[in-house]
Amino acid sequence: MIMKKTFLLILCCIAITITSCSLNDDSVEFNFVPLQIVDAEFPESFTLNETYNIKITYVIPNNCIAFEGFDISNIDITSRNIVAIGSERLDEVCNLVAVEAEGSLDFICLYEGTYFFRMWTGEDENGEQQYIELEVPVVP
Repeated sequence: MIMKKTFLLILCCIAITITSCSLNDDSVEFNFVPLQIVDAEFPESFTLNETYNIKITYVIPNNCIAFEGFDISNIDITSRNIVAIGSERLDEVCNLVAVEAEGSLDFICLYEGTYFFRMWTGEDENGEQQYIELEVPVVP
């Protein structure tokens, strides 16, 4: 009887191991791509410790790209680089019609002084990175 139970237990373990490992990978292939920012609505000034909802307009160049969010890099205490990020599916035929879309990000003013924002707008004909640059002072 013990031998039968042990055999069944080993057989179940082998069956689970074989069925749980699959070499077929049906995952979607994609790349993250930067999206061109064309406009942003910042207030004229910030107040310390306040939260602001910043509206940003970006371009989705084709229907294979979905907006994922914003990548915000702190350059120093009050300087930020902002890039809109999309995910591009590599396994579809794309319609190359560009559309503008709007997203928003919440920004908390934590430091005094002036904040400097650089939003990525693409590359020029020489491959140089281009940005919209804004300064927003913090008022008491």
